[in-house]
Amino acid sequence: MEKPITNYECLIRITKAISMLRDPEEVVLITVEGVTHALNVKGCALFLFSMKDAELKLASSYGLSDEYLDKGPVSSLYSIASALQDGQPVAIFDVTDDPRIQYPEAAQKEGIASILSLPIIIGENIIGCMRVYTSEPWEFTLNDVNFVQAVAQVVGMALEMCRVNKGLRDSIDILKTMRDPKTLKFKKRTPYEGVPKSFTSKEIIETST
Repeated sequence: MEKPITNYECLIRITKAISMLRDPEEVVLITVEGVTHALNVKGCALFLFSMKDAELKLASSYGLSDEYLDKGPVSSLYSIASALQDGQPVAIFDVTDDPRIQYPEAAQKEGIASILSLPIIIGENIIGCMRVYTSEPWEFTLNDVNFVQAVAQVVGMALEMCRVNKGLRDSIDILKTMRDPKTLKFKKRTPYEGVPKSFTSKEIIETST
């Protein structure tokens, strides 16, 4: 797979789009689809951490099948746990031969070769993680990691604002205000590849300047 040079203009576009939103559904959709297209990878998923049952709950995904998303509960203790425990990015080169993968058979069946997992951190609290999936073995570069980490930080702040605006106690409670993540889709898009949003014509012009 030919690695593209990360387009930081896409980071700016995603950031601008997110900053104009108050709906958590649109925030997470913009994030996962934008990252997928910016890196030219198979897919991306965003999870929120549930302390109650030590699981990662799906908030949104792009490029992944329903069968894979329904593979079973994603444990924060067994599924690339070090990304949450240490608060650091974790790259898995071969999902078929790495004990940090909770569902290696499901990943292989889905056609996933490598995974990059990054925590979403607000202050000193880890509220979830973003995961990038490739269909071919991928040695994630520092450029890849920095890009996704920057997006994760932005989406984390946006979700925190959504939480505060909705008067919710914890970040995981945002999921209770959203539809089933597997049904979230937008028909309208911005002129930016992979960044869905029902902007008005005026907003599109403002975002592109």
